[in-house]
Amino acid sequence: MVTNHLLTGVTFGLSLSIVSWMVGIIGNSLLQRTSYYEKLSHLNFIPSKALNRALGIEQFKWIVRSSFFRYLNQSIRVEGKQTDLASIRHQMTLAEISHLIGFLFVAAFALYQCFNVSLIFGLTMMIPNAILNGYPSLLQQENKRRIDQLINRLARHNDTRS
Repeated sequence: MVTNHLLTGVTFGLSLSIVSWMVGIIGNSLLQRTSYYEKLSHLNFIPSKALNRALGIEQFKWIVRSSFFRYLNQSIRVEGKQTDLASIRHQMTLAEISHLIGFLFVAAFALYQCFNVSLIFGLTMMIPNAILNGYPSLLQQENKRRIDQLINRLARHNDTRS
């Protein structure tokens, strides 16, 4: 019974996490029209580089760059010095908040299943959710911090040239 709940929890969590990408996109488009969206664009759950490293964000970044996932969001690409960093940051914010909404969607579903089916079933649903929604959201936060540093460095450089 436990093995059955483990396998079905992971399978159900995987399929629900993929569906949650669409839920996240729809939720994000609705949320953009609110006054809270600007506050959400500056989320920073894990500001520590050491903790990000301990969580394996660097390895996750390598997986994204080295697999088919790199083809999913083509609007987040830095290609040369002529790249509009503000536009890329905006696209990163869209991806981050969409994944966060998807994560919360699956987490609520998993919590419901903890009580409805079993604790093991609900918790194992969170494994694919963490990989397919949690890590991408954290990766976008890290990337946004790097983009912000670059934007600030370019702004300081332009100020000294003026």
